[in-house]
Amino acid sequence: MTTLKLKGLSCHNCAKHVEQALARVPGVERVKVSYPRAVAEIAGNAPLQELIKAVESAGYGAEPLGV
Repeated sequence: MTTLKLKGLSCHNCAKHVEQALARVPGVERVKVSYPRAVAEIAGNAPLQELIKAVESAGYGAEPLGV
């Protein structure tokens, strides 16, 4: 499980957009994005940099939680 802190979310639609972008990354099995917490939880074996790149390409920021 990888957890990312998200930046720039302003609504539930933003969270859904990020969730869809992450779901398209090869190796992602399951994604859950929480708008109130601005956190994405990703199950699977996708590389961290690919996950961050997907969030950034959707127009938002991301960093590993706890870093």
